[in-house]
Amino acid sequence: MKKTAILFLIPLAGVLAGCGGKEETKYFTLWNECDALTTLKDYVKDVTDKNSKNFIPVKDRIATFDMDGTFVAELYPSYFEYNMLEYRVLDDENYKDKAPADVVETAQEIRDFVRTGKKLPDHFDMKHARAAAKAYAGMTIPEFDAYVKAYASKPANGFSGMTYGQGFYKPMLEVFKYLEANDFTYYVVSGSDRFICRSLVDSIGIEPNRVIGMDVTLMANKQGENEGQNYTMGVDEYLVRTDDLIIKNLKTNKVKQISQEIGKVPVLSFGNSGGDSAMHNYCLSNKTYKSAAFMLVADDNDRDHAMKWGEDEAAFQARIKKLKDDWTAANYHVISMKNDFKTFYGENVQKTPFVFPA
Repeated sequence: MKKTAILFLIPLAGVLAGCGGKEETKYFTLWNECDALTTLKDYVKDVTDKNSKNFIPVKDRIATFDMDGTFVAELYPSYFEYNMLEYRVLDDENYKDKAPADVVETAQEIRDFVRTGKKLPDHFDMKHARAAAKAYAGMTIPEFDAYVKAYASKPANGFSGMTYGQGFYKPMLEVFKYLEANDFTYYVVSGSDRFICRSLVDSIGIEPNRVIGMDVTLMANKQGENEGQNYTMGVDEYLVRTDDLIIKNLKTNKVKQISQEIGKVPVLSFGNSGGDSAMHNYCLSNKTYKSAAFMLVADDNDRDHAMKWGEDEAAFQARIKKLKDDWTAANYHVISMKNDFKTFYGENVQKTPFVFPA
């Protein structure tokens, strides 16, 4: 999937019409009629009806969304934060000669993976997280935000007519709009760096306090070796990122962070991979309210980059079938991007081969 009233403002008449009749269709102009969409609309209609036994008060209408692969493009040719680290360490003239050896090694492993298909080391998500913490250490929050947005303004590798920062699945943005019109509060819960997520979703009006992600320790610029509880920040000071990784927000860590930061069990959950299953299961464990979980499946290799390195059509189809079967067995509602989305990024955006400089 990343301000509250922003570009998702809905005229009052539309809100009051809610999920009934012709008003409903305006929210899903980029979807084909499908089981997942019908399920979502029926669910929302049920839980927002004060006469329904499943009615959920506004204060408890909480939805959580993974980001990469759920409402943001996941492969160009890898995760946005992987691509950005590779660029910073190996190509950024202002930094590449300053990177520690282990950070260079990590960036090169990303480059080898995306260009040649060389397998990433086991538990690479944690290796990347530690390297990224080091690569951006010392940046202020505004400096890091500007850096992310500058990289996001570059043309997206693997697509024409789109920058990295424009790589949102437009049908999923309609889900945000629809939920907001029905008084749901939604949160981005991502494995990517919290501040990267904040920078990316700023353009679609998601407030920073609705974003949960990987975290590093912050400190005041003059704090030195002092612990935060023993140091009083001055009015002339500012926060900087450190190289101290706090948490990689994946799997059950997502559940822990939801509990700590939101303080409520969600009633809706949206994701696209096994890394989101714990979050989905937490949602479906809600003992107070009716809940539902949705899993996007990247099954369209014509309009998007969905096949893995070295995967032929038969292997691709077998993997997609297994994913759909597994998610269905887990009681998740499957969203087929191929069958359910009329467009991904807009009609002016086209998939192209990846391009790697010599």
